[in-house]
Amino acid sequence: MPQDGLPLARITPAQRAVQAPARRILSPQEKAAVIVRYLLTQGTALPLMQLPEHMQAALGERMAALRLVDRATLEQVLAEFTGELESVGLAFPGGLEGAITAMDGHISQGAASRLRRKAGANSGVDPWDRLVALPAERLIPIVEAESVEVAAVILSKLPVPRAAELLGKLPGERARRIAFAVSQTTNVDPATVRRIGGAILAQIDSQPPRAFERNPVERVGAILNISPAATRDEVLRGLEVDDESFAEQVKKAIFTFVHIPQRISPRDVPKVIRLVAQPALVQAVAWAQGREQLEEAVEFLLANMSQRMAQTLREDAAGAGKIKEREAEAAMNQIVGAIRQLEEAGELAMIATEEDEDP
Repeated sequence: MPQDGLPLARITPAQRAVQAPARRILSPQEKAAVIVRYLLTQGTALPLMQLPEHMQAALGERMAALRLVDRATLEQVLAEFTGELESVGLAFPGGLEGAITAMDGHISQGAASRLRRKAGANSGVDPWDRLVALPAERLIPIVEAESVEVAAVILSKLPVPRAAELLGKLPGERARRIAFAVSQTTNVDPATVRRIGGAILAQIDSQPPRAFERNPVERVGAILNISPAATRDEVLRGLEVDDESFAEQVKKAIFTFVHIPQRISPRDVPKVIRLVAQPALVQAVAWAQGREQLEEAVEFLLANMSQRMAQTLREDAAGAGKIKEREAEAAMNQIVGAIRQLEEAGELAMIATEEDEDP
């Protein structure tokens, strides 16, 4: 019943304020829960999974305990939150991992490794966040050296495409054993998986920093890719005398103009052509005439570009006159360089040869 027996219609706003229960004073944790709940109702995607698990659990408990919040309290919390955001002048990344990411490329590898080791010791950091982002080449030595059970855990934590890539680069028998071990991981608890991830990450971070990102085979192969043919052949002959095994690996890493038909998909040819100056294309086409392997590569390129452009290049090459070998080498290297540029940018994938696929 209304106070003093007054009819409801005759109660003034001031009387209603007196009769209303006192507003609840929210703690900072409860205000955070209110903000999260409000943003979720607005359809905002929040990366809550990036929070440590204990913070996620605490947030859920606060949201469960709040039940109802009146509109005036909600507006007050939102106003405070908005005011805090507007007063922020500079935001720093959370945790050591965020700091390492922010400074990537600006600090030495040694300093980065030291920070990563310290971050790995922090129980609030999930080691798998970093491990799943590593390229397959960094994980293969780990998978090959560890037991099949540990390798199965690694494979299970990776995204499916990455796991398939990694499995495909392992010897057949090893891949089969690891795939079978995956079926035995049903009852592995999260704490064990986390410890395995921490141990693997510590092993990776304990490795001394390398001065060169690429291994010696890749570096020599990249140099010989754009070297004159005579120089390339002479160096390979010398390598065969000094270290036949190394020479064979370098040969597999070499990609030159004559390899284009076997290693490049026809659909990628237009991307390559767009990065090469037309005079270089004309010189390459002109020089290849009468040279069997070079002519095969040129015909492959011409067949997979627009026919109008191909015809223009043929006509310009026919009237180009005599091309010097040095100019032709530079022109073909431009085309090879364009292919390498696209490959490094992830816009082109070279076709693996049978030799590349040998274990």
